[in-house]
Amino acid sequence: MMRVKIVRVAQGKQSTLSHLYIDGIFQCYLLEDKIRADKIPKQTAIPTGDFKLIVNSWGGMNTKYKNLMGKVHEGMIEIDQLPNFDYVYIHIGNTYLQTAGCPLTGFGFELINGDYQITHSRKAYDMVYPKLLKIAKSKENHIRIENNFQF
Repeated sequence: MMRVKIVRVAQGKQSTLSHLYIDGIFQCYLLEDKIRADKIPKQTAIPTGDFKLIVNSWGGMNTKYKNLMGKVHEGMIEIDQLPNFDYVYIHIGNTYLQTAGCPLTGFGFELINGDYQITHSRKAYDMVYPKLLKIAKSKENHIRIENNFQF
């Protein structure tokens, strides 16, 4: 069974750094907004728990990503069934200002002025997208999000 897991490992002033695992194997870093007790739209990390990955081919980001990726893009990878959150995609970006509440992919990270940034986002996305797409299209399309802060 293919399982996807996001493990949050560090928090900045407005950012959260995570690891993305598929079948227990580290894939890339993820960057989200700060974890908040009360949700602020487009500025809050998604909640912990078990959810589903789906392929969203109708949302507004699809045109941009189809132009960016061509035939490889079959739809955005959406984390579905989140309470009080809609249209949460795993996508490209480097700073918490680009997340809008979504996890961003990266191959490296830096801590700058108290907040995490990720690097090589497009390369990480290109590598992980086909794997996540396959999972999102399967019956085993589960994703777990948990906190395990290391630093």
